[in-house]
Amino acid sequence: MIWERWDGDNKQLFFKKYGDLPYLLDISIDKVLLRALAQFWNPAYNCFTFGSVDLVPTIEEYLSLIRCPRIRMDNPYLKASSSPAFQRKLSKITGRDEQWIAPRIKTKGGTQCIAWKFIQELIQAQHEPIKQVDLLALSIYGLVIFPKSLGYIDDAVVELFSSLHAGVNLVPAMLAETFRSLTECKKAGEGRFIGCAQLLLVWFHSHFWKPEKTTYRACFENYSPLQDLASTPRQENIPHEKWMSVLQNLQEKDVIWKASWFFPEKIIYRCEGFDWVPLLGIWGASGYVPLLVSRQYRSRQFIPATRGIATCEFAYGSRDYKKAVSLMIHAWDRIYQMKPFDEKPRVLPEYRLWRNQRLGDSIPVANSECNIPIEEHLQVNLSEMELAKQDFERKYFEMERQISGLMNERSQLKCQVESQERELERLRKGKNKANEDLSGLQHDYKKLCASAKYAGLGKSPSKWRMEIQEEKDKASHWEKRYKETSSRRLPSNKN
Repeated sequence: MIWERWDGDNKQLFFKKYGDLPYLLDISIDKVLLRALAQFWNPAYNCFTFGSVDLVPTIEEYLSLIRCPRIRMDNPYLKASSSPAFQRKLSKITGRDEQWIAPRIKTKGGTQCIAWKFIQELIQAQHEPIKQVDLLALSIYGLVIFPKSLGYIDDAVVELFSSLHAGVNLVPAMLAETFRSLTECKKAGEGRFIGCAQLLLVWFHSHFWKPEKTTYRACFENYSPLQDLASTPRQENIPHEKWMSVLQNLQEKDVIWKASWFFPEKIIYRCEGFDWVPLLGIWGASGYVPLLVSRQYRSRQFIPATRGIATCEFAYGSRDYKKAVSLMIHAWDRIYQMKPFDEKPRVLPEYRLWRNQRLGDSIPVANSECNIPIEEHLQVNLSEMELAKQDFERKYFEMERQISGLMNERSQLKCQVESQERELERLRKGKNKANEDLSGLQHDYKKLCASAKYAGLGKSPSKWRMEIQEEKDKASHWEKRYKETSSRRLPSNKN
């Protein structure tokens, strides 16, 4: 209700600080499917084992679903051995003094917590958008992601939330509590799941149902897989027996190994001192083996190192837990990552042999007589409205793709026009300069002609030859007279 009443500015502020968490509110929990999934949880390897298939949610997949821009991959949430009092932390988050907080705190399950109704009152009375966003985010963490006490927000959640401003990666903690809860439910044969059921179910559906819509939208920067999956219709009221039959008889061909929205750059596959990845939660610790499901990264599947994975799970407060926590904290100081090969998933023969000889799985056995495809088991009968909606969305995104192509073409043509305009301007300037030079030359030529005319240089060659000849004749005449005069003077000199 609070989220729906907010305007676009508040929602954008939430997405910027905490990612796509509000879409979890639109995802209904299929309790029957969740109970069936818990029976296929494999505590020996901390993964789901469906027949000949191993799958497990990974850090990178959950990060892709949450899309929180502030999270740093190499900065996991590590529960402090000692931290400020619950009331002081809650006072800093809510902006209320401890006198207001103290009477509203209760103890449930051995831990302190505060009821959601008090946080709701604060959100509705708050006028600062950033405070409203922080309080709603705290509520989603306490009620949806870590729902230990229904209707209450646990002190461990408040402690985790207090550290989010430092960009911590809360996904390892989410996976740790999900795995621990699945193990407890599997061992007891019953129990309440206290992990994030919405994220787990979204992850599960992403690996078993081929998307009917075009997948190129996943390449868009603003694409939200959580929003898309939350709006995808699912068949409801499927009996527990049918889910069990589907999961028991799951084949490799039924699995979408790499989710359509998942584009990993690097994968954490182990930490210092461990052959796998230790996970510290808010109430305990667990671990998982990413290389056990390397096909989810489109990498070849080989035999992974799983030594010690079955014994790494513990709750805070158990015997010698502080020593184990210290080892896990130091292990995260050095993480090992790899780039996915991005090839067709290939299983090595050695892995198949090891998989067949593996002991301690205690998973429901497949029924070899059941060969019905998974699509026929869980076929969704869509209404005319849903079919029309899907058809509209396909046409809409096709038009969006065409518009995007036309926009790109328009941008290219605009660049070409601008380039041609620049060239035309350069030629125009060159022409103007040439015209100016030509005008100057014409002016100089006229001046030269006038000067030549004034100086008598404008005569024809024949006239010049005539005048030269006359001057030569004059020179010859005077030379002749000079000689004659000289010859007449010589005798008188001798006398």
